[in-house]
Amino acid sequence: MLTQSSAERRAGALYATGAFVAWGLFPLYFHFIKHVPPLEVVLQRSVWSLLFVLLILAWRGQWAWLRVSLSKGRQWLLFSVTGSLVMCNWFVYIYAVQSGQVVEASLGYFINPLVSVLLGVLVLKERLQPVQKVAVALALAGVVWLTLATGRLPWVALVLACSFGLYGLLRKTAPLGALEGLALESLLLAPLTVPALLWLQAYGGGALVQGPASLVGLLLLSGPLTALPLLMFSAGARRLPLSTIGMLQYLSPTLQLLLAVFVFGEAFQLQRLVGFVFIWLALALVSASALGLGPWSTRPLPTPPA
Repeated sequence: MLTQSSAERRAGALYATGAFVAWGLFPLYFHFIKHVPPLEVVLQRSVWSLLFVLLILAWRGQWAWLRVSLSKGRQWLLFSVTGSLVMCNWFVYIYAVQSGQVVEASLGYFINPLVSVLLGVLVLKERLQPVQKVAVALALAGVVWLTLATGRLPWVALVLACSFGLYGLLRKTAPLGALEGLALESLLLAPLTVPALLWLQAYGGGALVQGPASLVGLLLLSGPLTALPLLMFSAGARRLPLSTIGMLQYLSPTLQLLLAVFVFGEAFQLQRLVGFVFIWLALALVSASALGLGPWSTRPLPTPPA
């Protein structure tokens, strides 16, 4: 019979795995709506996810946090910035899927943990451990190799990694959970997103007006598809050690890469593989260090929560 802590960890693993698998399969969803311009998809996603999370909060009766948050100007500013970073991330990601660059998008999320390490040094003044220095150097070598091999900077990957890295850095000190944070971000941006979406439908030939019922349904589905993985991730993160979450997060870019190559038929030549290998070696070093494995360990394995 499972103890309570073992049952909690198993539930946490299921929640977190579900969230990362959902995020990893997102390219399939955006591929189905590829005829809708990326900006409109971002507006639709922001508006319908706001409506969906407000319904959940109303069902739960969770409104006390909103009164407190709206009375603090600093939180207004913080969540306006994080909301803008999320929308930037969404736009570039959707553009990448629609333009056949899912391989590069997956690279962005492989790089993201290393960007977070670098931001910790630059912004939080954390000390870079020797193994982390090697990992950052390997990641930089991978980016340089890909730039030289393909003849262009992998800007999609870098924008995705940096925008999400900055988002994580700012949300690290934010006092709200995933659901409340998404609600406040979307709410603060609503004076821009709602009128823009309405104008687009009225004068720009938006998909809600001109699209078939199936497309309208898929766009409305963007609300729960945005919020539910966040809820699963939040539930998983509360039950699992950070090291386990750190390992599970690689499910998403791995699934994206597999979809890009085997479903969307994107090219993945040897020269690209070499660049990815640099990144994967860097991630292996950082992950082993975080897990307390090998002579390069920088800290012991975190104790699972009771």
